[in-house]
Amino acid sequence: MNNDKPKVAFICVHNSCRSQIAEALGKLYAKETFESYSAGTELKSQINQDAVRLMKKLYGIDMEKTQHSKLLTDIPPVDIVITMGCNVECPYLPCKYKEDWGLDDPTGKSDEEFIKVINEIDKKILELKEKLKH
Repeated sequence: MNNDKPKVAFICVHNSCRSQIAEALGKLYAKETFESYSAGTELKSQINQDAVRLMKKLYGIDMEKTQHSKLLTDIPPVDIVITMGCNVECPYLPCKYKEDWGLDDPTGKSDEEFIKVINEIDKKILELKEKLKH
């Protein structure tokens, strides 16, 4: 495996929704460009069930089979940190580059709100892939 690829961590407090979606889409679109990880500062017992259901429906990805809730200490050192928009103090990880995507947490909201956030993550993953290719 090519170890020259940058490692990207998508982080938010709970690692159950937005960061998990970003990890899944990073693996789907950009596995040739960067390695995707997600993590948080608190563990949830399971990935957000609306996120799981909608990712299955929209992309055919079963996040419960391929991913789980992870703490920041559970992932390898990374080059790039993407915070999801924590509305509180975002978790800190040492890295070479960091950006905040400022996404609202769709937990408990309608499918339409969820899909808006998933579409935004989709777009941002593709932008990040382009950025890192150059």
